[in-house]
Amino acid sequence: MDKDRGKRLAAEEAAKHVERGMTLGLGTGSTAAHFVDIMGVRVAEGWSLKGVPTSEETRRQAERLGIEIIEPDETTVIDLAVDGADEADPNLNLIKGGGAALLREKVVAHAAKKFIVIADKSKRVAALGAFPLPVEISPFGWALTVAAIRKTLAGQGFDKSELTLRAADGAAVKTDGGNLIIDCALARIDDPARLEKALNAIPGVMECGLFCAMTDMIIYGDEDGISIAAP
Repeated sequence: MDKDRGKRLAAEEAAKHVERGMTLGLGTGSTAAHFVDIMGVRVAEGWSLKGVPTSEETRRQAERLGIEIIEPDETTVIDLAVDGADEADPNLNLIKGGGAALLREKVVAHAAKKFIVIADKSKRVAALGAFPLPVEISPFGWALTVAAIRKTLAGQGFDKSELTLRAADGAAVKTDGGNLIIDCALARIDDPARLEKALNAIPGVMECGLFCAMTDMIIYGDEDGISIAAP
């Protein structure tokens, strides 16, 4: 399967939901980057669009394309957020965070009037969990937070899960907000909403990568076309 073509087709379909004058939540990752590119073309054609990026990488891309970036305040209305996913189940629950932007992604998705997920069809799964679940944590006392995550997971039936501090080039990965990422190998998550609530209740956890009951539509693409999943 040509995954990149599938990503592009999904992004093009999501672009059909964009209207002139909208404020957009701009996601992070290779699939969301296609959507940002398309919005850059719209701006070049004279469309008025504003963006709230979910990462510094996306901010740089959008600015390079001439998309107006805003810092949201309490009056900001995000008309539409478009982002990718690492996994999506039949109930439109997601695992996100492979790009280490999950906290900002969830803030923007929660604030948006409509949240559309775009993905190649390999991201569609029967149950979440094959992709390790990212958990964004504060660097302060991080090992204590990891111990609490381990205890919570055991209480949720994941008593043999492997937890890994995400690292690259011999150093811990830092999010744009300066936080750390713990990747939890859980294999299968049968009740993602329950697990999301339990993990987010731990002091030191900034956000977990489960996005439950947030998605209005998922657009899947492959080289043959697109399919749409909605509640």
